[in-house]
Amino acid sequence: MRLDNAVCVVTGGASGLGAATSKMLITSGAKVSIWDLNAKLGESLAKELGENAIFCSVNIINTESVEAAIKSTLEKFGKISACVNCAGILYGMRTLSKDKVHSLEAFEKVIKVNVIGTFNVARLVAKQMALQPAPAQNEDRGVIINVASVAGYEGQTGQVAYASSKGAILGLALPLARDLAFYKIRVGTIAPGVFNTPMGEKLPQKEADNLIRATPLKRLGDPEEFAHAVKFLIENQYMTGSVIRIDGGIRLPHL
Repeated sequence: MRLDNAVCVVTGGASGLGAATSKMLITSGAKVSIWDLNAKLGESLAKELGENAIFCSVNIINTESVEAAIKSTLEKFGKISACVNCAGILYGMRTLSKDKVHSLEAFEKVIKVNVIGTFNVARLVAKQMALQPAPAQNEDRGVIINVASVAGYEGQTGQVAYASSKGAILGLALPLARDLAFYKIRVGTIAPGVFNTPMGEKLPQKEADNLIRATPLKRLGDPEEFAHAVKFLIENQYMTGSVIRIDGGIRLPHL
């Protein structure tokens, strides 16, 4: 898919990996609909990016909210070519810790946002993409990119909720691609390592230092490097059902 004149939705698009992706898409000639709960950041970024960007306040686990954002995007740009699901939350707690047991409510919240929210957006955006005109041979109606994590492969101590949610996104990759191939909709998945984002900044300094030492490249990822992977998955029309691990070579240590 060519990015020039494409219309791309980015959930969690107001900050971190999502913001870097929004900026890359605009630079590549696409139009961007930024979906986020943070209206202040989202409106500011949309203004910065200019007339080819809009902001929609979206709660990804709420069907009506997502449908309203799809409607707003169509009213402004007329179609949806690609969707990048960056929205997610991070939570850390051991299953058992001294006199505490892991909060079931917290576990449910992480699964609801990271898994159900991602699938909710994917299914509703796919529905819209399938209604759009049939593309030429070997071209796409749309591309959906979901964001997993290296934690989905080797979650660390205290990551039972987050790792479970990202493991579910990995499990979604191939069946979702198979489901949507009939409609000429491709599905890509990216599993990032530790990146220099607001989410990454929440890590205790000692843990961040340990992760950098465990990374062969000895640094955190730059959000622009994540955005580059998004660009590749959108543009390469033979990519579907696969997971790209972009992590500087890290394999999460037992910490």
